[in-house]
Amino acid sequence: MNGLLFFYLAFVIVAIAGLWQVFVKAGHEGWKAIIPIWNTIILLEIVGRPIWWVILFFVPIVGFVIWVILCNDISKSFGRGAGTTVGLVFLSPIFFIILGFGTAEYKGPSVATA
Repeated sequence: MNGLLFFYLAFVIVAIAGLWQVFVKAGHEGWKAIIPIWNTIILLEIVGRPIWWVILFFVPIVGFVIWVILCNDISKSFGRGAGTTVGLVFLSPIFFIILGFGTAEYKGPSVATA
């Protein structure tokens, strides 16, 4: 049981570090990644979506649709394609680690260029 807890905590810490690094690559302070609703607001700013979209996350089905759109915008903002979008939707912690510590570079808000 203690071993499982250790691996879970290690995974959570590494996932937070990945999101932290994504924020840093996008020009924001990394510590904002650990504050629950604030990190969503920053992600919306990174991709160029309106901040009021954070309210839509609290509507049950609409929240998932907005999450998919946000993940697509994040992958486009880092110059990635549909595979990264699918990964972010279903395996967010792992793909934030890949974006944060990988070679992906922030290209700017994807919505502004669309």
